[in-house]
Amino acid sequence: MLTLILSICSGCFGNKLPPIELVPTVDLPRFMGDWYVIAAIPTFIEKDSFNAIENYKLAEDGRIETTFTFNKGSFSGPAKKYQPTGFVVENTNNALWGMQFIWPFKGEFRIAYLDPNYTQTIIARNARDYVWIMARTPEISEENYQELVSEVEKMGYETKSLRRVPQKKGDVTLFTPPRKNP
Repeated sequence: MLTLILSICSGCFGNKLPPIELVPTVDLPRFMGDWYVIAAIPTFIEKDSFNAIENYKLAEDGRIETTFTFNKGSFSGPAKKYQPTGFVVENTNNALWGMQFIWPFKGEFRIAYLDPNYTQTIIARNARDYVWIMARTPEISEENYQELVSEVEKMGYETKSLRRVPQKKGDVTLFTPPRKNP
């Protein structure tokens, strides 16, 4: 529990890099729905995630009901589900949220990249500790993936820490991580 609280608050102290720019505006209804996690510098709960999907639903009161699901450790690993709540920060054109797993703490959720068709996004944090590359589909081209990694690098992240998230569509494996040599 303490680790989660410290992770959420880690962006509050001593960051010497300039703030990561937000996208100019986010159409919240258009942003809602499923986003497949293509790659991430993950939090501790998602380090061994497979089939990771983040779903957003706009509640009547303006909160973002979030459901994060994945399999732990393998495609057939135990199913995990987390349901944090997002809160849009006023005067940010919907591009900055506080994501709350545990009351009263809200982690920073910066929509730092969003393509015009709302099919790919990068969620970042000023602390440069976590980042997520997400898409509306479980796979993207290698060329497109490298372009998004380049965007992450421009934001000041160490991209060697990025982990591609294995995704499976039906019986077809779309990405399998390379095996580690013993």
